[in-house]
Amino acid sequence: MVVAGCATLTPPAHAPAKSVPEQPLARMSVATPPPERDSVEQLLRGEFALGKGDLATAADAYDKAAQVSTDPKVAERAVGLAIATHHPAAAQRSLARWKALGASPEDLEQARAQLALSTGNTQQAEKALLAMTASGDDDAWRRFGRVLLHVRDNAQAAQLLTTVATPARLPDDVDAWLAMSEMGVRFGRNDYADEVAEAAVKRFHTGATYAWQAQLKLRAGDIKAARALFEQAYKRSPKDAHVRLAYAAMLARDKRMKRAEAVLANGPQTTETYAARTAYAAHAKDLPRLRAIYAQLVKSDGDVRASSYYLMGQLAELLKKPRQAVDWYAQVGDDDPHAFDADLRRAVLMYGQGEHAQAHALAERMQADYADSPDDVSKAAQLDAELYMSEHDYKRAIAAYSVALRAKPKETGVLYGRGVAYAELGQMDRSVADLRQVLKLKPDDIDAANALGYTLADSNTHLAEATRLLDRARQARPHDPAIADSWGWLQYRLGHLDKAEQALRGAWSARRDAEVGAHLARVLWARGKKTEARRVLKQATALDPHNASLLAAQRTMTP
Repeated sequence: MVVAGCATLTPPAHAPAKSVPEQPLARMSVATPPPERDSVEQLLRGEFALGKGDLATAADAYDKAAQVSTDPKVAERAVGLAIATHHPAAAQRSLARWKALGASPEDLEQARAQLALSTGNTQQAEKALLAMTASGDDDAWRRFGRVLLHVRDNAQAAQLLTTVATPARLPDDVDAWLAMSEMGVRFGRNDYADEVAEAAVKRFHTGATYAWQAQLKLRAGDIKAARALFEQAYKRSPKDAHVRLAYAAMLARDKRMKRAEAVLANGPQTTETYAARTAYAAHAKDLPRLRAIYAQLVKSDGDVRASSYYLMGQLAELLKKPRQAVDWYAQVGDDDPHAFDADLRRAVLMYGQGEHAQAHALAERMQADYADSPDDVSKAAQLDAELYMSEHDYKRAIAAYSVALRAKPKETGVLYGRGVAYAELGQMDRSVADLRQVLKLKPDDIDAANALGYTLADSNTHLAEATRLLDRARQARPHDPAIADSWGWLQYRLGHLDKAEQALRGAWSARRDAEVGAHLARVLWARGKKTEARRVLKQATALDPHNASLLAAQRTMTP
């Protein structure tokens, strides 16, 4: 029966097959807009182009997106890109769309002004800026300033400034008046700047207006008027930090450092007032005032203290408190503009307190921490090298100097240092190569000429070249004991013992240095003045018993 039943369900071979009903989803079709009508796709295209710096493609994509998007920010971005890529037609389209989507009148007038300026239409820009600044918008004059600051032609910007920002049109806002006057200076219209500044003084009578007019007078060379205006500014606003800073700078210009510091001390303190007070007190060598400033800073709270750690470190150094200075410098944050200098000073101070290993470790860590700045890497490595030089560890000094030179290959100070270090190790060829490179990069470097001349004399080679170099150095600095020492040593190598003794006696009298003493002792020994030679050698040994020239002299003078 099962077989029979199955057989009956099988259609005859000649019967037509029944069609399978179509599924509902198969009958559905989704309309896909063309790419230029898909705002999301265009926005993605625009952002991708911006990421690559392709402004033209980005502008085209945002132009298309703005026409179909209902987001006013898309239209605003499209306007900006069209203006930036000098496509006025696209900018007008996007402006119309932005307006339809509810842009404020002030936004539209600002954009119209920018568009007009991009096409050189000063008259149309002026019309838009007049409308924008007459709108009563609280931010209108700031908008005006931003527009002018992006104008490439200073003459065009100055014309718009003097036409739109007249004293009769400026708002009852002293900051706006001062900003417009300052823009007059920026665009070379000092007459306008003076007119607005004078009108601001008469209208507002604030310390800030007097101080700004004083700065304009100072700029024009009218010192007497500037001084009187600054005094008026301080009387009007004795607690205003900006007024006090400006007045103090005027006082410092008149060499009245103590008065400048007193003005700054009278009122609320900021990081800037503390820094200026420190500078003026330090210039006056007023230790009591420096101690007072330091005590105030130590007790200060909040942002002022947090932003003054570097200044506190400097003050601690001035007051001979190296341990405290190290601690303050250690607290300077990584985002502080003085972070690198704080680390540099900390390494120097740690070394001075006998923490040699820690100082070297910090100098090396700085090279990694500031790896993105070749200048900082070079300075940190140079410091490390100089610390090794003071330890007479010339091999490590050379290694550190080489790191500095990899960061900045043409740094003459580093080349000079490495050349000296090579000479101390007796590697004269390398020393000469570095010092010659210094003179190639900086032909007028007298120190390098002296060092190279001395190195050649010390190695008893190229004495004619050494004579030319040292003769030039002597003419440039006839009373320099280091150059006199080099010249005396050259005369010794040339066999002119009388000239050598004369030059070296002068250098030894001018500066008691182990190197100079060693040279003089050897010349005296060679001239048969052995008792005096031993006396000079003993004095030089007390100064620096590890000096290489001194050790060589001791070997030479041994009976």
